Amino acid sequence: MTITAYTKTVGEVAADSGVAASAVRFYEQHGVISAVRTQGDQRRFDESAACRIRVAKVAQRVGLTVREIAEILANLPPEPQPRDWGRVADTLVAEAEARTAALREHLAAMRSGARLCDLA
Repeated sequence: MTITAYTKTVGEVAADSGVAASAVRFYEQHGVISAVRTQGDQRRFDESAACRIRVAKVAQRVGLTVREIAEILANLPPEPQPRDWGRVADTLVAEAEARTAALREHLAAMRSGARLCDLA
């Protein structure tokens, strides 16, 4: 059994994930990533933090909320393996397909000629 090492700083996670340091703190606040605090009260993240943020960015483009993303990622083990990420991908693909189908239904309704205010 390996112990998860929390060694990455906010700046390192930001650079590795392509977001601002404030976004790293945002994702931590919303449970997408987690950190431990040093004796000097600095945040330290594990190796999966940047990957989780990159996955979150993809999921947000699909339309998921940060809360939904955090729930999906909560099921990942401390040191996710490719098969674990594959399950996350399957979940995101299924969600994207469901949302796409719903959008197509909305488009069809808007094109139907009905009054928009009647399309509830």
